[in-house]
Amino acid sequence: MRNAFADEILNIALADPRVVVLSGDIGNRLFDKFKAAMPDRFHNCGIAEANMISMAAGLAASGLRPVCYTITPFVTTRCLEQIKVDVCYHAMPVTIVGTGSGLSYASLGATHHSFEDLAIMRVLPGMLVAAPADPPELRNAMRRTFSQDSAVYLRIGKKGEPTLTDSNVPFDFGKWQELISGTQAVILACGTVLVEALEAAKLLADEGVSVSVWNCASVKPLDEAALLSLPNVPIVTVEEHSISGGFGSAVTEFLGQRGVLRRILRCGIPDEFLHDCGEQEEARAHCGLDAAGLSAQIRSAIQAASESRQ
Repeated sequence: MRNAFADEILNIALADPRVVVLSGDIGNRLFDKFKAAMPDRFHNCGIAEANMISMAAGLAASGLRPVCYTITPFVTTRCLEQIKVDVCYHAMPVTIVGTGSGLSYASLGATHHSFEDLAIMRVLPGMLVAAPADPPELRNAMRRTFSQDSAVYLRIGKKGEPTLTDSNVPFDFGKWQELISGTQAVILACGTVLVEALEAAKLLADEGVSVSVWNCASVKPLDEAALLSLPNVPIVTVEEHSISGGFGSAVTEFLGQRGVLRRILRCGIPDEFLHDCGEQEEARAHCGLDAAGLSAQIRSAIQAASESRQ
């Protein structure tokens, strides 16, 4: 996804002279084409991410459209005060891009894990939050981002994510897409872990279990119309993020506030640190976020719902 980001931000910047890129000492070779074309519009801010955010807020106040890019925990948790006070409080149209989110950097340990960024960013007033599932959706989300006059957080993966979405389907904040129709449960998947949700649905289909799968890249705002139209079957939220405070929590809060009673299963990273190092696939399996783990949890939720009706 990071290659798609670099390519698309180049295209966007060539068409919009207001766009500037700020990097937290990462992706220097990634942005070689950008720097060659527009050397005065790329700024390597070094390992000083909080300063990078404040600098971006100042650039936005001057009429520019800055984009801050680095590894997710370093552009979110490390910079929370600056994002809150300099960007959101002043309603500055700064785009913050967290790359290698969730378990993408599982092998590098807790410093590079980002289990709390959705929870943090979605509670900031005026901040739009999106977690594209693949490179085509990221490109579409980027195009939509620069038509918004607000702060935006884009949570992206690292590399090698398979194409799952149709590049001809436009992205819009507050809109989701149903990719598979089903009758026994609804899977609402957010971000790059959508690939596991789709595979889980296939495993369940082989067993005769029918589930729908929605691509829910827009985390804030939610697709409220879609949520209110879901059938009375178990709802399963899937995210490569802590089960506390993230996408699943947002869905639960919304439905609870409106008195919509549903059995909700939140699948995500348990409320714990990961102390074992391994690749993303191993970490997903450990957290029950691979296809096998998800299908087992969904199967149990459907069974529990069936038994409660008897």
